[in-house]
Amino acid sequence: MAKAGDKSGSRGKKGLKRKATAEEPQEAAAAEDGAPESGVQLPKAAAFPPGFSISEIKNKQRRHLMFTRWKQQQRKEKLAIKKKLKKEREALGDKAPPKPIPKTIDNQRVYDETVVDPNDEEVAYDETTDEFASYFNRQTSPKILITTSDRPHGRTVRLCEQLSTVIPNSHVYYRRGLALKKIIPQCISRDFTDLIVINEDRKTPNGLILSHLPNGPTAHFKMSSVRLRKEIKRRGKDPTEHIPEIILNNFTTRLGHSVGRMFASLFPHNPQFIGRQVATFHNQRDYIFFRFHRYIFKSEKKVGIQELGPRFTLKLRSLQKGTFDSKYGEYEWVHKPREMDTSRRKFHL
Repeated sequence: MAKAGDKSGSRGKKGLKRKATAEEPQEAAAAEDGAPESGVQLPKAAAFPPGFSISEIKNKQRRHLMFTRWKQQQRKEKLAIKKKLKKEREALGDKAPPKPIPKTIDNQRVYDETVVDPNDEEVAYDETTDEFASYFNRQTSPKILITTSDRPHGRTVRLCEQLSTVIPNSHVYYRRGLALKKIIPQCISRDFTDLIVINEDRKTPNGLILSHLPNGPTAHFKMSSVRLRKEIKRRGKDPTEHIPEIILNNFTTRLGHSVGRMFASLFPHNPQFIGRQVATFHNQRDYIFFRFHRYIFKSEKKVGIQELGPRFTLKLRSLQKGTFDSKYGEYEWVHKPREMDTSRRKFHL
């Protein structure tokens, strides 16, 4: 009987120990918040020693608690430095030194020899003789055919329909099992200037092929982050039939210049400013973000914008000379991740 009592007593002690360990983080949190109910002021937490590593703490709850304390300490130090610098700048007034430019991946970009100089004669000559020269000389007006992969699902079809409201003079046709090599001659015979093909995987759009007719080039993009109009919060009313303005931002290299001209050739030359609609292709770190907005002038200095949709992100996979030809096509540029993505600060567009 005595042995049984000893066992129960030892179990009770173990239970008390477990309760005590569970209550430790709560007590520590109460001590961190301030003085307890009794009014006795607890000593402040000591600063972390220089060689201290939180990852060495084996207890998960204790490690989490110490990590949160460390984060709070870092925030307080950062805020104190900001306040000190602000007071110094206010005291100096106009004599204050300019704010330092923060280092980012964009402004620390690796130098690229192919960056386009607007005053370069070679670039100007290439622009007058490339495949888009007839469009920029206003000899042709864009006419776009938008289609999908075989057996498209609802999300891809809706994206095509919404794109046709963004790009003027564009027509949506269903694929019906035809190969692209058969579609392209039919497009050329019907005076289409560009062909857009939206591919899908697992019922979601994941790729876009843009082919300029009749002589190319053809670009293949990976598509991601697709949002249709109903999925955009606080969106505006459906776009009108006015020809939108187009903004091409940060296409600086020779490759980016040709891709930007490719996007520009989709839209007519004379935008109708009364519609106040803007289509934007913004290149950042080789990702091309597409947005469609309506703007309004609230005053002489303030402008309000409202997104209309759809929105998506593109990443260039390849640029091919001529029209689409997967077997015998000659490629100007192909993205090779293992060779090209060696540095995070190197960009191609």
